[in-house]
Amino acid sequence: MEELDVEPAITNIPAASDGKHLGFAWGPGDILAYETLYKASSGAKGSGCSFIHEVRKDEDIYSPILRKLFNESHHIFVGLQTIKEDLPSKNKKPQFVSISKNYRSVIRACMEELQQVAVSTKDAKVAMQYGNQVSILLAIELIWNLAEVLFIDSAPAGSLLLHLLDWVRLHKADVDEKAREVLQSESPAEHKDYWDVVLSYVMQGRLEESRQMLVKQATLHPAPRNMYKLMDTLLSKMPFYNPGGNQTLTEYDVKWRHWHEEVDRCLQDNSFASNKHLEIICRILVGDEDALLEHKELLGTWYHFLVTRLLFSHPTVQPTELHYYAQSCMTMFLDSRSVPEPLDNILLAAFEFDIHQVIKECSIALNNWWFVAHLTDLLDHCKLLQSHNLHFGSNLREFLLLEYASGLFTHHSLWQLAVDYFDHCPDLGRVYLELQIERVPLNTERKALKVLRICEQRQMSEQVRSICKIMAMRALKNNRLGSALSWSIRAKDAAFATLISERFLQDYCARGTFSDLDLIDNLGPAMLLSDRLTFLGKYREFHRLYGEKRFGEAAKLLLSLMTAKIAPRSFWMTLLTDALPLLEQKEVIFSAGQTYELMFCLEELTSSLSSVAPATDGTMQDEDIEQTKVELLRLALARNLATAIVKEGTVST
Repeated sequence: MEELDVEPAITNIPAASDGKHLGFAWGPGDILAYETLYKASSGAKGSGCSFIHEVRKDEDIYSPILRKLFNESHHIFVGLQTIKEDLPSKNKKPQFVSISKNYRSVIRACMEELQQVAVSTKDAKVAMQYGNQVSILLAIELIWNLAEVLFIDSAPAGSLLLHLLDWVRLHKADVDEKAREVLQSESPAEHKDYWDVVLSYVMQGRLEESRQMLVKQATLHPAPRNMYKLMDTLLSKMPFYNPGGNQTLTEYDVKWRHWHEEVDRCLQDNSFASNKHLEIICRILVGDEDALLEHKELLGTWYHFLVTRLLFSHPTVQPTELHYYAQSCMTMFLDSRSVPEPLDNILLAAFEFDIHQVIKECSIALNNWWFVAHLTDLLDHCKLLQSHNLHFGSNLREFLLLEYASGLFTHHSLWQLAVDYFDHCPDLGRVYLELQIERVPLNTERKALKVLRICEQRQMSEQVRSICKIMAMRALKNNRLGSALSWSIRAKDAAFATLISERFLQDYCARGTFSDLDLIDNLGPAMLLSDRLTFLGKYREFHRLYGEKRFGEAAKLLLSLMTAKIAPRSFWMTLLTDALPLLEQKEVIFSAGQTYELMFCLEELTSSLSSVAPATDGTMQDEDIEQTKVELLRLALARNLATAIVKEGTVST
């Protein structure tokens, strides 16, 4: 059956609400909590609680939508590992940027699906849960996008601001919704949000859209048309750097300064003094920080303020200068009494190009290892983490991948993804995989075969034996002898194969037929694993020869099983009984020499039986049956010996 996701259960611990002391132990995905006997006064004793509570699980891996994130990102991760190390860095950079965009597209796809479910659900609690997950993914995508711009693409001056503008526009999309409302109204220029939309467009550097909006205002108020025309000219003249063009960064900077001086002159000449809205736009264009801070609610965040400030005051900012502007913008934008959020600290660390601080802050703030593991892996491939090794066995990339993969192993199906992550951790991945693979519950034979295939592909012989033994024992308990024998052969476990072979023989003695004939008929070289298994295979071969009326070969094989001591002594009587039909054949099957050997085996068996202690009354009837068999065998052997001697004597003369 297909395994279904279930929401993790919430466990209420009475001891916690009673104010008692709790002990706890961390696992890869859960926390176990238990009540302790701790008392304030030393030496005091009290009754403890015998329960261990599972108090938390990583909820993300149980979300069907977020599972898509894990599955899709796994494919991207595996593809990233195939990029050849010997390629020049210049050739690999576009590949790394493309991979980064793929990761972000997966994040956005999951985010949109979560948003749709949150809106459509009628359960307020579920809606809030999905809403929280959307917020987390939104922050993750924001951080990843910035890391892509600063670290992976490592955009130079000029291009850097263009990338940052795209970054802000992507994560500040509410202006487009507001613009649609304004434009769909009867009179857009008189809408209450009209000027908010115009200012938002300007602060995002979307000057063409802001010009189109201003046309509507100029049409409505023809008197101050010259002012609107002048503003339109200033907006249209603002230069933007073109990385693919012939213009150098210095030439662009000169051109931008000329435009900036022209805007400043208009402001100084009070060209827009009669229209406060146009004057505010003009102040923003010259990079007036006070004008920007007056519209905090439109900017929304300090990093939007940062990008807008750079756009209109320092568009050729160098990457190394970013940290100065970022720190000052955050200080100016945030209230002096407010404490920066974790997201603020992460973004600030990114602007300071402190990659390790970004990873550290994300590890603390986020509720699982998915983001830091994949981002760190990508940055490591970009050769940005080479100088940072840990003091406890592996580098930062491997440590985070191991933690993430260990968490996946707690899920009933995502554990299969974790195997590839362990495979690409050269130092400790193999050790972790060996430890974790043993914890996978083998609920079905299909799942056991999956685990076994993984172990066999990686030559994990100890784990292969362990899995096969577990499955063989389980099959034996369920009286599925064929499956148990198959697993024991796969495990190369001679002792267990002997035990199961004994069960097969006992089953044959009780029922008179073999079960799982296909398996026994096709043992091949596997029958050499143990003597008892060899006997089982050969004994089945005897029956096959007998059924095909190849009596001579069957008789020879039957005799060899006893004389070579392959057959257990306890089974000799059965073999001798099987010889009876051959002894009674009209044609002589056993030669005189073979008959003597059979007689010797019979006497050896009867002498050993007679030396056993006297039986109880309950077994007297069985003894009579055995005695009858012995007498019949002696008679048949004597008769066959006489016939064989006569035949052999006749042939010799």
